[in-house]
Amino acid sequence: MHNCTQMGSNLKAAKFNKSVYLNMDRIYLDTSVFGGYFEPEFELWTKILFEQIHKGNFKVIYSRLTDIELQPAPERVRDLANALPGSALEFIDISDEALELASQYIKENVVGKTSQSDCIHIALATLNNADILVSWNFKHIVNMQRIRGYNSVNYKFGHRILEIRTPREIL
Repeated sequence: MHNCTQMGSNLKAAKFNKSVYLNMDRIYLDTSVFGGYFEPEFELWTKILFEQIHKGNFKVIYSRLTDIELQPAPERVRDLANALPGSALEFIDISDEALELASQYIKENVVGKTSQSDCIHIALATLNNADILVSWNFKHIVNMQRIRGYNSVNYKFGHRILEIRTPREIL
Protein backbone atom coordinates (compact mmCIF):
# COMPACT_ATOMS: atom_id res chain seq x y z
CA MET A 1 0.00 0.00 0.00
CA HIS A 2 1.29 3.46 -0.86
CA ASN A 3 1.86 6.15 1.71
CA CYS A 4 0.33 9.39 0.42
CA THR A 5 3.34 11.42 1.53
CA GLN A 6 5.41 9.55 -1.06
CA MET A 7 3.23 10.54 -4.02
CA GLY A 8 5.30 13.54 -5.09
CA SER A 9 4.45 17.09 -6.01
CA ASN A 10 0.77 16.42 -6.80
CA LEU A 11 0.15 15.64 -3.17
CA LYS A 12 1.78 18.88 -2.04
CA ALA A 13 -0.83 20.82 -4.00
CA ALA A 14 -3.67 19.08 -2.16
CA LYS A 15 -4.04 20.16 1.43
CA PHE A 16 -6.29 18.61 4.02
CA ASN A 17 -8.80 21.14 5.31
CA LYS A 18 -10.75 19.50 8.11
CA SER A 19 -11.91 22.87 9.39
CA VAL A 20 -14.61 22.81 6.71
CA TYR A 21 -16.18 19.77 8.36
CA LEU A 22 -14.93 20.12 11.92
CA ASN A 23 -17.88 18.30 13.48
CA MET A 24 -18.39 15.87 10.62
CA ASP A 25 -16.11 13.00 11.26
CA ARG A 26 -18.36 9.94 10.71
CA ILE A 27 -18.22 9.11 7.01
CA TYR A 28 -19.88 6.31 5.07
CA LEU A 29 -17.68 5.10 2.22
CA ASP A 30 -19.43 3.43 -0.67
CA THR A 31 -17.61 0.82 -2.73
CA SER A 32 -16.49 3.27 -5.43
CA VAL A 33 -14.13 4.98 -3.00
CA PHE A 34 -12.11 1.80 -2.50
CA GLY A 35 -11.76 1.25 -6.24
CA GLY A 36 -10.93 4.93 -6.71
CA TYR A 37 -7.72 4.43 -4.75
CA PHE A 38 -6.30 2.61 -7.79
CA GLU A 39 -7.83 4.71 -10.58
CA PRO A 40 -5.62 7.50 -12.00
CA GLU A 41 -8.55 9.93 -12.20
CA PHE A 42 -9.45 9.51 -8.52
CA GLU A 43 -6.32 8.22 -6.78
CA LEU A 44 -4.86 11.50 -5.50
CA TRP A 45 -7.86 12.55 -3.42
CA THR A 46 -8.73 8.99 -2.46
CA LYS A 47 -5.21 8.34 -1.14
CA ILE A 48 -5.29 11.56 0.85
CA LEU A 49 -8.64 10.50 2.32
CA PHE A 50 -7.26 7.11 3.36
CA GLU A 51 -4.21 8.79 4.89
CA GLN A 52 -6.54 10.98 6.95
CA ILE A 53 -8.55 7.92 8.02
CA HIS A 54 -5.35 6.21 9.16
CA LYS A 55 -4.42 9.36 11.11
CA GLY A 56 -7.73 9.14 12.96
CA ASN A 57 -9.36 12.19 11.40
CA PHE A 58 -12.45 10.27 10.26
CA LYS A 59 -14.53 7.41 11.61
CA VAL A 60 -15.61 5.12 8.76
CA ILE A 61 -19.05 3.59 8.76
CA TYR A 62 -18.41 0.30 6.99
CA SER A 63 -21.47 -1.65 5.94
CA ARG A 64 -22.08 -5.29 5.28
CA LEU A 65 -23.18 -4.22 1.77
CA THR A 66 -19.77 -2.66 1.09
CA ASP A 67 -18.14 -5.85 2.33
CA ILE A 68 -20.32 -7.96 -0.01
CA GLU A 69 -19.63 -5.69 -2.99
CA LEU A 70 -15.87 -5.82 -2.38
CA GLN A 71 -15.73 -9.64 -2.37
CA PRO A 72 -15.36 -9.96 -6.17
CA ALA A 73 -13.04 -6.91 -6.35
CA PRO A 74 -9.34 -7.30 -7.14
CA GLU A 75 -7.22 -8.42 -4.20
CA ARG A 76 -5.52 -5.04 -3.82
CA VAL A 77 -8.92 -3.36 -3.36
CA ARG A 78 -9.95 -5.91 -0.72
CA ASP A 79 -6.56 -5.50 0.97
CA LEU A 80 -7.13 -1.74 1.13
CA ALA A 81 -10.41 -2.26 2.97
CA ASN A 82 -8.86 -4.85 5.27
CA ALA A 83 -6.00 -2.47 6.11
CA LEU A 84 -8.32 0.12 7.64
CA PRO A 85 -7.55 0.40 11.35
CA GLY A 86 -10.19 -1.19 13.57
CA SER A 87 -10.25 1.93 15.71
CA ALA A 88 -11.48 3.90 12.66
CA LEU A 89 -14.29 1.49 11.79
CA GLU A 90 -17.91 1.24 12.78
CA PHE A 91 -19.49 -1.89 11.28
CA ILE A 92 -23.17 -1.86 10.37
CA ASP A 93 -25.44 -4.53 8.98
CA ILE A 94 -28.16 -4.20 6.36
CA SER A 95 -31.41 -3.58 8.22
CA ASP A 96 -35.01 -4.07 7.12
CA GLU A 97 -35.53 -0.35 7.69
CA ALA A 98 -32.68 0.43 5.26
CA LEU A 99 -34.15 -1.90 2.65
CA GLU A 100 -37.53 -0.18 3.01
CA LEU A 101 -36.04 3.32 2.73
CA ALA A 102 -34.01 2.20 -0.31
CA SER A 103 -37.19 0.97 -1.97
CA GLN A 104 -38.80 4.36 -1.28
CA TYR A 105 -36.01 6.07 -3.25
CA ILE A 106 -36.87 3.83 -6.19
CA LYS A 107 -40.65 4.31 -5.77
CA GLU A 108 -40.09 8.09 -5.80
CA ASN A 109 -38.07 7.71 -9.05
CA VAL A 110 -34.83 9.09 -7.64
CA VAL A 111 -33.11 6.26 -9.55
CA GLY A 112 -34.24 3.13 -11.34
CA LYS A 113 -34.52 -0.41 -9.99
CA THR A 114 -31.07 -1.30 -11.28
CA SER A 115 -29.58 1.12 -8.73
CA GLN A 116 -30.98 -0.69 -5.69
CA SER A 117 -27.56 -1.26 -4.09
CA ASP A 118 -26.77 2.46 -4.44
CA CYS A 119 -30.07 3.21 -2.69
CA ILE A 120 -29.19 0.81 0.12
CA HIS A 121 -25.88 2.64 0.63
CA ILE A 122 -27.76 5.95 0.87
CA ALA A 123 -30.33 4.47 3.26
CA LEU A 124 -27.67 2.90 5.49
CA ALA A 125 -25.75 6.18 5.68
CA THR A 126 -28.97 8.08 6.43
CA LEU A 127 -30.30 5.73 9.10
CA ASN A 128 -26.91 5.40 10.80
CA ASN A 129 -26.51 9.17 10.98
CA ALA A 130 -23.42 9.47 8.81
CA ASP A 131 -22.22 13.02 8.60
CA ILE A 132 -21.22 12.48 4.98
CA LEU A 133 -21.64 9.71 2.42
CA VAL A 134 -18.47 9.68 0.32
CA SER A 135 -18.57 8.32 -3.22
CA TRP A 136 -17.08 8.59 -6.69
CA ASN A 137 -20.35 7.36 -8.27
CA PHE A 138 -21.42 10.45 -10.21
CA LYS A 139 -24.21 8.78 -12.16
CA HIS A 140 -26.31 7.45 -9.27
CA ILE A 141 -25.05 9.10 -6.07
CA VAL A 142 -22.88 12.25 -6.28
CA ASN A 143 -25.19 14.05 -8.65
CA MET A 144 -27.15 17.16 -7.68
CA GLN A 145 -30.46 15.87 -9.05
CA ARG A 146 -30.02 12.54 -7.25
CA ILE A 147 -28.89 14.17 -4.01
CA ARG A 148 -32.01 16.35 -4.00
CA GLY A 149 -34.14 13.29 -4.71
CA TYR A 150 -32.62 11.18 -1.93
CA ASN A 151 -32.94 14.01 0.53
CA SER A 152 -36.52 14.83 -0.41
CA VAL A 153 -37.43 11.21 0.38
CA ASN A 154 -35.43 11.41 3.62
CA TYR A 155 -37.29 14.58 4.59
CA LYS A 156 -40.67 13.12 3.62
CA PHE A 157 -40.11 10.16 5.95
CA GLY A 158 -38.70 12.18 8.84
CA HIS A 159 -35.03 11.40 8.32
CA ARG A 160 -32.16 13.85 8.36
CA ILE A 161 -30.67 15.39 5.26
CA LEU A 162 -27.56 13.51 4.15
CA GLU A 163 -24.44 15.24 2.88
CA ILE A 164 -23.20 13.40 -0.21
CA ARG A 165 -19.73 14.36 -1.46
CA THR A 166 -16.63 13.13 -3.26
CA PRO A 167 -13.39 12.64 -1.34
CA ARG A 168 -12.06 15.83 -2.91
CA GLU A 169 -14.98 17.85 -1.55
CA ILE A 170 -14.37 16.85 2.06
CA LEU A 171 -10.61 17.35 2.10
